Amino acid sequence: MSKLMRNFQLNNKSNFNSLTKFFLVTPLALFITFFPENIQAKDRELKVGIVQRFGDELEDEITITSTKGDSLNITLFDGKTNQNKTIKAEKITLNIRAKSLENPYIEERLILGDHATFETAEDNAKEWQALGLKVEITQPERWQVWAKRDVYSEPLLKRFLLNSLKKEGYNEPYIETMILLEKPEVSFQINNQNYQGNTLEITTNKNLVQVKEGKNGKLRVYGGSLKIQPNAYGDYTLVNKVPLETYLRGVVPHEIGSNAPFVAAQAQTIIARTYALRNTRRFQADNYELCATTHCQVYYGLSETSPMADKAINSTKGLVLTYKNELVDALYSSTTGGVTASFTDIWNGEERPYLKSVIDSPNQVWDLSKNSLDSEENFRRFINLKNGFNETGRKVFRWHRKRSLEDLSEDLQKYLEKIKHPLADFTTIEKMEIVKRSSSGRILQLNVNTDKGLVVLEKTEVRSAFLPPISTLFYLEPIYNADQEIEGYAFIGGGFGHGVGLSQFGSYNLAKLGWSAQKILLFYYPNTTIEPLNDKIVFWRD
Repeated sequence: MSKLMRNFQLNNKSNFNSLTKFFLVTPLALFITFFPENIQAKDRELKVGIVQRFGDELEDEITITSTKGDSLNITLFDGKTNQNKTIKAEKITLNIRAKSLENPYIEERLILGDHATFETAEDNAKEWQALGLKVEITQPERWQVWAKRDVYSEPLLKRFLLNSLKKEGYNEPYIETMILLEKPEVSFQINNQNYQGNTLEITTNKNLVQVKEGKNGKLRVYGGSLKIQPNAYGDYTLVNKVPLETYLRGVVPHEIGSNAPFVAAQAQTIIARTYALRNTRRFQADNYELCATTHCQVYYGLSETSPMADKAINSTKGLVLTYKNELVDALYSSTTGGVTASFTDIWNGEERPYLKSVIDSPNQVWDLSKNSLDSEENFRRFINLKNGFNETGRKVFRWHRKRSLEDLSEDLQKYLEKIKHPLADFTTIEKMEIVKRSSSGRILQLNVNTDKGLVVLEKTEVRSAFLPPISTLFYLEPIYNADQEIEGYAFIGGGFGHGVGLSQFGSYNLAKLGWSAQKILLFYYPNTTIEPLNDKIVFWRD
């Protein structure tokens, strides 16, 4: 880190006031000239799962082709001879065939926890690790914590561990058992010849390759190289190995939108770069780093890049957001609903000091210190305010959705079956009640009375359990029939997503008001520092 950078650290109290003024008025182009070393920042390679569960269905198909004037360099691993074979072609088609097993194979997983999000799964994993268990985080559908397969490999060992946990009062862990008579195997068609295997790598001279998933899928172009490899669930993942700055070209225009103000795109780029680097641990169990969906960041390769986004990426090259020399947990959502959430409003784990509740407005429209939104009365007054916010006028800034008791019961049944809840066989919901909110108004606990007993939903599980809410920032109004019996509920709320960190639509408004990217980021992530990526920055702390 340069001497100039050290002098400008935000946590240097002697320079705080002058530095704050510097950030509020300095355009990003001038900011970058102060830090020319960021132009030489290392462009780290990422491993992104662009097709995560190839082989879930026998009809799965992937077609990979070279771009015009180029060819594919295909390296196949022959498991019988333990040798690699390289073939040149312009096209390869990947299909799935069911390979019969000579003897039935029993596959078992000891599942310690089942969660809606990676963040809460990671916190749960740390709790098990503190007890001395070896664990891994997976995502077969929801995020799960498994007893590490290569440590607890024997069936008797799994059962001994499960019984020990039950005796200690841990009732959530369970063993999932599958008897397999066949398994999916990848079949490759290259130059009219068929090949089998489970690992394949593809490179090109131009570092560009085209991928189409399914017979009618959209053809997308990706930078870097590709690899098809086994995952933790018995099928395969198509992994794109791509440089970080190239990866951002497939993220920024789709996350912030092609019509975003340039300064908002710059803020999004710094956050997207930070998010990618901090979250490379998500898919360690599957030997890649990130996914290409909203479970990570939307990534569509180079098919639909944007000149505006490319300019934002180039003008912020290598810049990341840090807090005390660690990459921030760079969470963001489309719409906060007028107030950002703190980390623990949504997930379990340690609070992030830079992720705290902020009224999402450039004006003093609400004072959280005097009118906390953990009060139901205050919350209802707040959610009925519509003017003066950064997101005022946006479609999901405020929303009102109704659902019948019958449909809500069906929603909850599916959710409880998925998480193997003991009350999954209930028949009908009798009553729903929000019993606890955070200071930002997010639901911390919602009680659902059913004919079989009480179901307690916490934090973001509320969104997992029911279709209507698109955030946890809402209140409930019962809907009565002519006999004054509850026949449904209205969900009245605001925002879309978890509401933590930057609001993408909020950044639109702040950019239009003339705010710089630095000012926008400091608004949503207080007391943080923008700096070039360097070897002294910690990606995350275990």
